[in-house]
Parts: sequence; structure tokens; C-alpha cells
Amino acid sequence: MTDQNKIPQATAKRLPLYYRFLNNLHIQGKLRVSSKELSDAVKVDSATIRRDFSYFGALGKKGYGYNVEYLLGFFRKTLDQDETTRVALIGVGNLGTAFLHYNFTKNNNTKIEMAFDKDPNKIGGEIGGVPIYDIDELERKMDRISAAILTVPVSEAQGITDRLVTSGVKGVLNFTPARITVPEGVRVHHIDLAVELQSLVYFMKHYPLDIDDE
Repeated sequence: MTDQNKIPQATAKRLPLYYRFLNNLHIQGKLRVSSKELSDAVKVDSATIRRDFSYFGALGKKGYGYNVEYLLGFFRKTLDQDETTRVALIGVGNLGTAFLHYNFTKNNNTKIEMAFDKDPNKIGGEIGGVPIYDIDELERKMDRISAAILTVPVSEAQGITDRLVTSGVKGVLNFTPARITVPEGVRVHHIDLAVELQSLVYFMKHYPLDIDDE
């Protein structure tokens, strides 16, 4: 059994990338894959992939590569893909609506079960099959919801987060620019799209890719 606490966070963040690619290979009927093929697909160098896999003892054979079915099953259990994680979305604006149309069931077993908003024109409706409830009902509806996606105005981010934590949510994917605070035992991942775009432009200007880097 792998001790998850000994796996570096950088490695843990790459596991969903590996899982998605391996799942596509499995669908195509491929039985094995080399570290170079993995490297080209997920844009991670071969040495890093081999090091990541070594934490799990999931090493391939020289001249053979990795067994796709074995690795897929291994990472499915590691990422808890055999269970569905129920997620709530808070804030049904343009970004929130896009999430509801997309949902996540095509790629893994994470599913948005419900959404919340304060707009009376949205409350009681559905988007992508996901029901939209009044934000005032948040605490009453969050049974068995362990994670939330936050797409609300900045001024409301911390207050809504406090209510989510009180409701038992253990993880928040924050798409607002606000740097929300949570108690120990609750994880927050901040995704500021404006910052990510600025970072991309900066790297485009100052670190141009050579053909050999691609």
C-alpha cells in the first residue's frame, strides 16, 4: 500500500494527467506505452515520469515500457476514481454556467450535483441537468457534498466559504481573485484566470520555445 503522505505534491498534481492519457490509450486498445510516449503526450520529461511512477513501485520494463491496463487500474484506485465525488457550484454566472454545461463526468468521477445562486430568474431551473437552488438553502442542501467550486463575486467569496466550511465541505476550488482563508483540514486551490493569462504572456515574451523544447 502506498503511503500517500510521502508523495510530493508536484507528483500528486500530475497524476490526473497520467490517468487521462492512459484512459485514452486504453479506449484505443493500446496495451503498452513508453515513457517517451507519455512524455510527449503530457509534456512532462521522461525522467520526471519515471521518478513519479517510482513512488508507487509502478516501474516499467526496459525495452517494453508500461502496461497500460495495469497503470490505469493502479491510478484509478490511487485517485479514488472508483467513487463519485459530489461537488456543489456556487455562483451561476457566465463561468459557473460553463462549468454546469461541461460538468466532469466525461473525464473522471467528479460530478457537480447542485448549484446555488441568488438570482430569482435562475433559482428553480436547471443547467446541464444540474438543479439550481437559492443560496439561502445552502446549509440545508449540502448533505454528502465534499467539495465546492466558487465562482461568486469577490466581495462574497469569504462569506460563502465560511458557510461551506460550516456545512462540512473539505475542499474549495476558488475561481475568484479573493485569497480566502479556511481552517486546518480544509484545502483551497486558487485559480485566478487573469493571473494565469498574465503568466502565459510573460513566458511567451521572455522564454520563447525552441523547436527542441516542444
